Amino acid sequence: MTTLIILLKTIAVHFENKQNPADEEEARKLNGFLVKPGSDTLLLLQTNHDVEQHFVNFLRDGEFDEPKDAKTLADRELLEAMRDSQKFVERWEEDGKKLGDLLSLIKNRLSFVLYEISDKKSVYTVFEVLNSRGMEVSWLDRLKSILMGKAHELDNEQSKEGLRSIWTDIYRQIGLRQGLRTEALRFAATLYEREQQSKPLAKPLGEKAAVEALRKRADNATNINKVARWLLKVTKACDKMLSDQRRNAVTRISQARLLGVAILLKDSLSAKEKKDLLDCWEKVSFRIYGMMSKDSRTSVGDYVRLAWRVVNDKQISVEEIESEIKKIGREFPIEDARAAMRTKENFYEGWAEELRYLMFRYEEHLAKEKRAKARNVRWKKIWEEDPDKSIEHIIPQSKASDDVKHSLGNLMLLPPDVNSGLKDKPPEEKFSEYHATGLRTAQEVVDRAKTKKWGPKDIQWRKTKILKWAAKEWGD
Repeated sequence: MTTLIILLKTIAVHFENKQNPADEEEARKLNGFLVKPGSDTLLLLQTNHDVEQHFVNFLRDGEFDEPKDAKTLADRELLEAMRDSQKFVERWEEDGKKLGDLLSLIKNRLSFVLYEISDKKSVYTVFEVLNSRGMEVSWLDRLKSILMGKAHELDNEQSKEGLRSIWTDIYRQIGLRQGLRTEALRFAATLYEREQQSKPLAKPLGEKAAVEALRKRADNATNINKVARWLLKVTKACDKMLSDQRRNAVTRISQARLLGVAILLKDSLSAKEKKDLLDCWEKVSFRIYGMMSKDSRTSVGDYVRLAWRVVNDKQISVEEIESEIKKIGREFPIEDARAAMRTKENFYEGWAEELRYLMFRYEEHLAKEKRAKARNVRWKKIWEEDPDKSIEHIIPQSKASDDVKHSLGNLMLLPPDVNSGLKDKPPEEKFSEYHATGLRTAQEVVDRAKTKKWGPKDIQWRKTKILKWAAKEWGD
């Protein structure tokens, strides 16, 4: 229905632009279907989450913003539909077809199946059944429908209004982060589970299981809103975790992120306590999943069970949480992590996110040695782009031997615009550009090389130096 109405408005706009009395009359008729004459009231349809009024403004004025300027997924979908409808109508006319024929098709050839529901309480049940068999609907949207259905069953207006408000906040918080829908839902349900002594939590719940778990907890008016508020709180914590580029780069492993989110959710912790615990979590997690390159099967239960305890155990202390995090890390001693890094030959392919994080921390270290701060303006550009666009091979890939090409000592991070301009230049021709960046990691290479060529011995020296520092930074 939304797409159809957008298409009708697009046709009306094109009729208006023709400046032909007959076409203008058609435009007036169409606009009369959509917006009440002499009023701003929409007649056919209003959307649930049009916070920025894109849909309303388009039906009233026929104008819309670029999809790239959207702030939420819902807004982007609406704006893309408006843009696609405009292109469709333009192509229709470019192909020599009459716009009136398109309007006639819509008016006379489209059919709808109307199914009247006598009991309003069953609306959400029907929605759920239909969407389990037709086009796939996100599990987050299904949960919303389930909770709204329960609120209607209880016929509690206050509960229904509260839910609408909370869900608007959830969608606004999600913004354009598509993956946040899934993560927030899974984490909210996992951390909301009642403890089962006979079957300890072993991994984060999947989306379907998460919806079912939250459905069970929403058994009365109070708990329906409680579940929704908890989901909003978790969504905010997940968004905070994902928007922290430095910490987000520590690991792409779900269970590790779950523990980080749990720490953010612990209301009894002060800001300093959260920071200290997250520093400990960051150190252990990068050692396991970054330096040692362990996969998502590693320490799943340890992370998930501790995350659950952090949120649900009111008696757990800061010291105990820190001790439990370090306990997870004991199975992965820094000596083993350093050995894994020492024998690793390729720090570029499949390790770009980790390399960016490592080099940023090394930049901080070199700045701290000089009692200065890392240049955040330069690093802001590096964080904003895909890491592959910032990774610089000191000896270019086309000229380096396989044993040093992707070595840690031959790689650094530069702002994307600088990196793209260097290409296949030999090292000695790039040193002035390195110096101009003001990055201490780049200056270290310049100082080491002076006016000499950069070779295998220099690469090994730099790798050894970085690994020696890393052993201290991520050690116990």
